[in-house]
Amino acid sequence: MPETTGHVLNEMAFRIHQNGLHTGGQFAQIAAHSVRLDICAIAYLKAEGNIPVEFFSDEVASIRLIECSAGAMQAIRAISDSLDTEPCTTEIAPGVDIPDYIEHVSNWAATPAVGETTPPTVSEVIGRILRAARTADQVAAFPRQTDRSAA
Repeated sequence: MPETTGHVLNEMAFRIHQNGLHTGGQFAQIAAHSVRLDICAIAYLKAEGNIPVEFFSDEVASIRLIECSAGAMQAIRAISDSLDTEPCTTEIAPGVDIPDYIEHVSNWAATPAVGETTPPTVSEVIGRILRAARTADQVAAFPRQTDRSAA
């Protein structure tokens, strides 16, 4: 059975607590005795169970890998939905824009907000992820009924 979004988010928070958070270039960095990952790379790891070598050296390939993981994208979208800002959009075809959830979440965790001088602390990142997990669990427990399912 696939992991729930809430479970992936809780596992992400634990990973960040144990290993910290990478906020530099690429999606991963080898640090001292561990591998530090960007918040979106952690979503991929917890959803898919592995760290692709591309995370260390190829940002474009990393983004495509993350985009192909439904579990990672659900977790990233849940975090994005919990933020105070809207995601930017990317034009994928003339006149067709889609929200860029990976950029939204990754930038939120790595850069200072408007009017701030430092990015969110690791504790703030973990707190936001845990709130998103709680929301995801509540949504899963009480799904919205559609007109068809109510009949």
